Amino acid sequence: MNIFMEKTLVGVMEEIELSVFVNEKIDRLLETTSRSFYPTLKYLPKKTRGQTGLLYLLARVADTIADSKVGETTLLSEHLKAYNDAVQGRGSELPDLSDLAEIQTNPHEAELLRNVSDVVEGLQIYNAEDKERMLECLDVIVGGQLLDLERFGPANEGGKISALRTEEELDDYTFRVAGCVGVFWTKMSLAHLMKLPPEEEALFMERGIRFGKALQMINILRDIPEDLRFGRCYIPQSSLEAIGLNPEDLLDDGNLATFRGLYDRYLDLTNEHLEAATAYIRMIPETQFRLKASCMLPVLVGQRTVTLLREGNILNSEERIKVTRDEMKTYARKLLRALLIPGGVKRLLEKNRDK
Repeated sequence: MNIFMEKTLVGVMEEIELSVFVNEKIDRLLETTSRSFYPTLKYLPKKTRGQTGLLYLLARVADTIADSKVGETTLLSEHLKAYNDAVQGRGSELPDLSDLAEIQTNPHEAELLRNVSDVVEGLQIYNAEDKERMLECLDVIVGGQLLDLERFGPANEGGKISALRTEEELDDYTFRVAGCVGVFWTKMSLAHLMKLPPEEEALFMERGIRFGKALQMINILRDIPEDLRFGRCYIPQSSLEAIGLNPEDLLDDGNLATFRGLYDRYLDLTNEHLEAATAYIRMIPETQFRLKASCMLPVLVGQRTVTLLREGNILNSEERIKVTRDEMKTYARKLLRALLIPGGVKRLLEKNRDK
């Protein structure tokens, strides 16, 4: 690497460390509530960074409400609907979330619920078009969370395990939770950062949706033991029955050999989504250095996670599979260098992919 490239790399790293998204209070909430997404945000161009960070927090509030362990589906659904209606402008007041804040085991999520009015107020910073994009995405996410509550009830330990019924429900779920974020991300990129011929925009959008689905599939496949503990199985009942299992059987890691073929098929599907994500990155102009970097980091981490999931006993609740913070930092260094070297992006993504 020549001196000019080294100075460019150092400059980018210094700017990233000094990044401000919305304001100091919201930035602090972002940093404390998101271990994996916050590093990605720091790479985004300033034109879309704040909107994306604020959408994350708006969605995280909804997620925290939905996952609160109160034992009452109706209460959580009412709070979730009232929150979304207030944010969307369909209701006059935000619900009082202080009781939910008190029962959170994660102090950062409790702080988020106590400061929800500040998060919602952040919407006023942005123009009507960006606000509409954020609210459109939030509406889809909340719809998915309400559907989750209807299917599974509140997340309480030791209850009956319920499962999604079909592969179609699984695909719909991954869209509602994360594929819709791909839509938002793509719309923001096309509005503020780049242009594509009209005939390529639809392909870019399709790949953006699959990008989001890839990341959610990883969450599902990594978190099976934890989800089962709270009565939720995102592996479809119909697919489990086809191999002679039911959701309760996944609590026994001795059933891994029977489950492994189906699980590997889901990892293969995740890899196909990740390939669409790498194709998405290739459609981003070379001049959009930061946008490429912000897309590459989750793909690199996703590729590595799939490899780890392929090798581990994913039904063992004691074996938590995840990419470490040190690995995250290593990927951050690798991707910045790859962006500065001709052909570096393609080589890094190909070398890192699950074999």
